Amino acid sequence: MSKLPPALANRPFPVIGSPLFIISNPKLVIEQCKAGVIGSMPALNARPAAQLDEWLAEITEALAAHNQANPDNPAAPFAINQIVHKSNDRLDHDIEMVIKYKVPVIINSLGARTDVNDAIHSYGGVVLHDIINNAFAHKAIEKGADGLIAVAAGAGGHAGTKSPFALIQEIRQWFDGPLALSGSIASGGAILAAQAMGADFAYMGSAFIATEEARAADAYKQAIVDSNSDDIVYSNLFTGVHGNYLKPSIRAAGLDPDNLPESDPSKMNFGGDAKKAWKDIWGCGQGIGAINKVQTTAELVAQLKREYAEAKARLLGRIQPVDATH
Repeated sequence: MSKLPPALANRPFPVIGSPLFIISNPKLVIEQCKAGVIGSMPALNARPAAQLDEWLAEITEALAAHNQANPDNPAAPFAINQIVHKSNDRLDHDIEMVIKYKVPVIINSLGARTDVNDAIHSYGGVVLHDIINNAFAHKAIEKGADGLIAVAAGAGGHAGTKSPFALIQEIRQWFDGPLALSGSIASGGAILAAQAMGADFAYMGSAFIATEEARAADAYKQAIVDSNSDDIVYSNLFTGVHGNYLKPSIRAAGLDPDNLPESDPSKMNFGGDAKKAWKDIWGCGQGIGAINKVQTTAELVAQLKREYAEAKARLLGRIQPVDATH
């Protein structure tokens, strides 16, 4: 059993909605949490910076009202993603805001900083850090993160190249804390598989883009419905960090998705200038073959819960007792 802090323990449904740059907004986060999913969004989605204060107030007030009206069915906690990279000149301001609202969970990306983790721990917050390999996982924990998000091959947006089997088993050899798995997870069966490998949570993003609450263009949502893993390309051209993107959006930008040049990683940027690239080029994971319609967040989570229960029943029906002595 993993050692989970109170904010993550006893979650009835083991899913974290990944923070979707530009797309996640308070409406999506609130509906994810009300449905039992740990909802999240990047702090940088609030533009200008002052809007983050308003959005955090909206989320905390909406979830508090839900919990008061539904004491037997409280919402899941929410998370805010912070880009811990030198190009993010808003980091200090955004950390002040999450401290003000005592955001339960913080997801750090692209950098590991002890001072940031200490700031979150000062009010009892939990820090999860996304990583793409075992070496980065060690560094994140050494710098004070409470848990890890293993971003494996096939994840939407910035993603690694490791098989989830390799990544999870290497981490679990030394780490027994909170662990989420990201990479091509878009069905209830995949959520159960993530747990079977040793993860505490499935970390899902692309499926939530195709929801009514997501702040994505209708063409983006429909492209996810119409596409599958063959329509995903892995490139570092757009931000300097390798990620997975939808080929139709790359073609629409006048580029050949099968012949993209390499970017200079030293020029990567996650501040204000990055928004245009991410608005025009659509990040997406390889799991989208399981997404066949645009629906509300509540409907999607209900579907995932049904699939999860069905997958568990199928698996239990097939399991035979194992004699470990032979």
